[in-house]
Amino acid sequence: MSNTQFEISTLGTPSIKSPLQLSTVRGDNIFNFIKEGDKLVHDLSLENYQQCLHKAEDPACLEKAGPRQYIYFEPKKTTAAIVTCGGLCPGINNVIRGVVMALHHFYGVKRILGVPYGYEGLNPEMGHGFHELTPEKVKDIHQFGGTMLGSSRGGQDVGVMVDTLVANDIQMLFAIGGDGTLKGANALGEEIKKRGLDIAIVGIPKTIDNDIDVIDKSFGFETSFDIASPIIRDAHNEAAGAYNGISIVKLMGRDSGFIAASAALAMPVVNFVLVPELQFELCGKTGFLEVLGNRLQEKHHAVIVVAEGAGQHLFTKEDVVKDASGNVQHEDIGVFLKNEIKGYFKDKFPVTIKYIDPSYIVRSAAANSSDSVFCSGLAYMAVHGAMAGKTQFVIGRVNNKFVYLPIASVTQKRKKIDLESEFWFSVLQSTGQPFSM
Repeated sequence: MSNTQFEISTLGTPSIKSPLQLSTVRGDNIFNFIKEGDKLVHDLSLENYQQCLHKAEDPACLEKAGPRQYIYFEPKKTTAAIVTCGGLCPGINNVIRGVVMALHHFYGVKRILGVPYGYEGLNPEMGHGFHELTPEKVKDIHQFGGTMLGSSRGGQDVGVMVDTLVANDIQMLFAIGGDGTLKGANALGEEIKKRGLDIAIVGIPKTIDNDIDVIDKSFGFETSFDIASPIIRDAHNEAAGAYNGISIVKLMGRDSGFIAASAALAMPVVNFVLVPELQFELCGKTGFLEVLGNRLQEKHHAVIVVAEGAGQHLFTKEDVVKDASGNVQHEDIGVFLKNEIKGYFKDKFPVTIKYIDPSYIVRSAAANSSDSVFCSGLAYMAVHGAMAGKTQFVIGRVNNKFVYLPIASVTQKRKKIDLESEFWFSVLQSTGQPFSM
C-alpha cells in the first residue's frame, strides 16, 4: 500500500488550543501532544524495507493516534452522537462509556446523544428519538454485555441520515460496528463532504470475528475465545466420558476462523479445528471422516471445534440468501457435521455425539479485563481524532500501536487466516490434525 492509501481526511485546519494540559517537550514526565507528522511504518518486515530501498521510495506509513495541541471543534459548542450497529459483541458498552467520558471530562463536551437501534435511529420515520448520554448514565454500563443503545442491521437512506445530523446540530458521529457499519459511515462521510458540512465521521471497528483488514485485532475478540474456552473444556469432558464420544462445538466466524482457532489454542484439548479458510473434504482416505475414525480407534474420543462459516462448499445452494447487512447466510455446518458423522459410523462402530452451539452466549458476554483496557484506549483515541477535525477514519491498533486509518483502507476485504502462517501451524501442532483433509 502507498502512503496516499493511508491519508486521513480532515475538515479543516485545527486552530483552537486543546484544553488538555499536556506537554510539547521530552523529559518533563508529562505526556506529549502528538504532532501531525508523527507516523508509524505499516510493514515492519525486512523484505518491505529492502523493496523500498530498491525502489528509492518511502515505506507506507500510518498516522499516529492521540491528542493534538490544537483542535478543530469548540468543545462547548459541540454535539456528539454515538451509534452501535450490527450483531452484539463484548465490549460495546465499554466503548460507549469511554467515548462519553473522554468527550465530557477531557474536552468539556456537554451534549452527547445516543442513537438507538443502529442507523434506524437516524431515520426520524422510525420514531426512536435520541438518548441523552452523561457520565452518570454510562458509569456502570461496562459491567454488562450487549449495547445500552440497542442495535440493528441494514442501512438507511444516507441523505435522510445526514439531514438528521444537521437538524440536531451534531458535529461528530461515532459509529461502532463492523464491515457494513463502516461502509455506511464512509457513505455518510462522502455525503457530508458533498454538502460541504463540518461533521466528523469516526468508525470504531467492532466484529467478534476479528476479520477487519489491516488492524491487529478488533475489540471483543479476546473475550470471545476466553468465554469459549471453558465451554470447550466441558465439551472435552463430555466426549471423554463416553466410549467413542464426540463433542462438536460451533463458534462464530462467518468468513474467518480466528475465534475457533484461538479458542483451540487457549484450551488445548481440541483435536480438529474446521475454519472457513480450510477447504476440507468429508470423504476419501484423507477426508475428515476417515481421519476422525482413526482418531476414535486410537483414543476413543474427539473434540471438534468448527467455525460457523466452515464447510459451506459441502452444501448445494441454489440461491444465495443475504441478511439485512448484506452478509451471506450460511447453512448450519454444526448440525450438518453431526448428521454426517452419525451416518458415517452407523455401520462401523457406535459413537456418542454431543453438539454444542454457544454462539449467542459468547457474543452477549461482558468484556474481559484485557478487552476492557483495549476498548477504553480505542474510545479515547477516537475522541482525540474527532476533536482534531479528522473524519472518515477508524481507530485501530497496528503493530501494537494506536493509529488512524481511512475507513476505505479497512473495508476493501475481510481479514482471513493465512494457512501458511505460524498462527495456523500452531493450531495444527496443538490439535495434531493433518495439514489437509
